[in-house]
Amino acid sequence: MAGTGTGVPGTRRRGGAGGRVGLTPERIVDGCLALLDEQGPEAFTFRRIGGYLGVDPTALYRHFRDKDELVLAVADRLLARALEDFTPTGDWRATLTDMLVRNRTVYLAHPEAAVLSVSRTTRRAAEMASVEITLGALADAGFPPEEAVRYYRVLVDFVLSWCGLEAAYLTLDQAARSGDEGAWSREYAGAPADRYPHIAAAAPYLPDVTEEGNFMLALELLLDSIELRATKLAAAAQAK
Repeated sequence: MAGTGTGVPGTRRRGGAGGRVGLTPERIVDGCLALLDEQGPEAFTFRRIGGYLGVDPTALYRHFRDKDELVLAVADRLLARALEDFTPTGDWRATLTDMLVRNRTVYLAHPEAAVLSVSRTTRRAAEMASVEITLGALADAGFPPEEAVRYYRVLVDFVLSWCGLEAAYLTLDQAARSGDEGAWSREYAGAPADRYPHIAAAAPYLPDVTEEGNFMLALELLLDSIELRATKLAAAAQAK
């Protein structure tokens, strides 16, 4: 599994760096992540990537046939980073919680790359490993393959959609984010009770909802539902 120690620093190194280190797919992908972090998706062109890495852009085509293939490689690298030092436990629910929280952590650490890639299916090693782990955990919960695949898709679509939304928010400028975040303690706190009685009653608590807490609550609710179905499935099997 690819890690971060591929010789690509987090800051720019131009001119000669390509000759010293040698261009590899891993170095290109790590450079893309760093470039996206610094300059956003508009910088995601072979010309800009080549300049960032200090190589002729045409050299990238020896490793990636087009930009779409490179997007898939970036998407898989994010998944690989989420799996670094990850070990499934004997508890299927703990395994799924840990892996999905790790995914969120990595996506929010690289929001520009996340926005570019969360909607894609990579068909690569890290994604395959993630699918295998998730299906294995669901099998441990007692689900046969035909049910496990449905819950796998629910869990993955949940985390990708949620993290894509959070990542997109993080790409907004600070003024827009501050305005949105402050609305809960300004506009909503001042909502007239005669017109919005439920908002007025909840107003003191609305600012206390955090993104992390909200994610964990949603994940807990989803896993509660899956666990309940596993319990019902086990009970039905015993009744036969």
